[in-house]
Amino acid sequence: MKVLVIGSGAREHALCRSLSLDPDVTTLHCAPGNAGIAEVAELHQVDALDGKAVAALATELGAELVVVGPEAPLVAGVADAVREAGIPAFGPSREAAQLEGSKAFAKEVMAAAAVPTARSYVCTTPDEVDEALDAFGAPYVVKDDGLAAGKGVVVTDDLEQAKTHANACDRVVIEEFLDGPEVSLFAITDGETVLPLQPAQDFKRALDGDEGPNTGGMGAYSPLPWAEPKLVEEVLDTVLQPTVDELRRRGTPFSGLLYAGLAITSRGVRVIEFNARFGDPETQVVLARLKTPLAGVLLAAAQGTLADFPDLRWSNDAAVTVVIASHNYPGTPRTGDPIEGLDEVAAQDAPDAYVLHAGTKRDGDAIVSAGGRVLSVTARGADLARARERAYAAVDRIRLDGSQHRTDIAAKAAAGA
Repeated sequence: MKVLVIGSGAREHALCRSLSLDPDVTTLHCAPGNAGIAEVAELHQVDALDGKAVAALATELGAELVVVGPEAPLVAGVADAVREAGIPAFGPSREAAQLEGSKAFAKEVMAAAAVPTARSYVCTTPDEVDEALDAFGAPYVVKDDGLAAGKGVVVTDDLEQAKTHANACDRVVIEEFLDGPEVSLFAITDGETVLPLQPAQDFKRALDGDEGPNTGGMGAYSPLPWAEPKLVEEVLDTVLQPTVDELRRRGTPFSGLLYAGLAITSRGVRVIEFNARFGDPETQVVLARLKTPLAGVLLAAAQGTLADFPDLRWSNDAAVTVVIASHNYPGTPRTGDPIEGLDEVAAQDAPDAYVLHAGTKRDGDAIVSAGGRVLSVTARGADLARARERAYAAVDRIRLDGSQHRTDIAAKAAAGA
């Protein structure tokens, strides 16, 4: 099978790494990719938001499956354009991707499907914002209705900060705060059958102890030793399947990766948000544990044959990912700094630990930073403590001037706290 992956982050590097290890994948392409992806796939320049250009590239390459990684191309209808060209695409249609593209649309779908979620208001004026914030009280949860690259959500006790964020958005969702730990659960679906993956937990705040501003994610781990054994089954029955059924009922079937961000509250599981694609950095740890070859299951989803697909097989190992970010992330990150130590990780830590590239590019013989989140250092181990040890040992070999990373990824879970 010839496969084309669209995107350039660590999520796409994780996808490409897994696909490159799949014996059924004969040729692997990625557009636009990054310096790390170039080691496992042939790179091509394309505007990832231009559906016609992506479809033309896929046709030219003779691709038999196109995997659309990021949310923006999905919301722009890139998967539709690929399917219209007669090529199977893994990723929802433009209309179904509104589940991530619009928080208000997601709330509407959840209400119709009786999916448990936070009570909320959709606001478009300062007066509506004031009323909603007053109704819920602190801590305030304010979400930009549209895509914001993981940085459109503010959770704060500061009323003025909440108002400022809300009034900077054209349309905003203000909702009640959900207590309890957060869980990410992915599911692969063809619009009818829903195949849940293993749960993971990510770390949104920039600094240790969950301090600092929200980011796109500073690390993740899987499995969750503290989670109820029936969590996946419960979420499948109460969240994932009802949502997929409701979208199909509306005539906009969701085919691709449905990501449920969940809060395990004192009143039960509640949906915080839906995403329409693999999450970053959770994908890095989930795929590190997946033993089933990836291409076949993605193709089955794209072709509508998931009902006939065998159960997924998982490693008993744990996996931990630590994100190395640029100076000043998540503000205006510094770029262009050389990255050293990657060869040392490959020589001394592989295959138990490896580096997935996010914001990188090649500059002559050097690899330099080219974004906010630069690298995802991922490791496996017999348990979380061993996976953490290996991940941080690899992190310590990498040198990037001014870089930052959290030192507490999976620490509580590994300690049994």
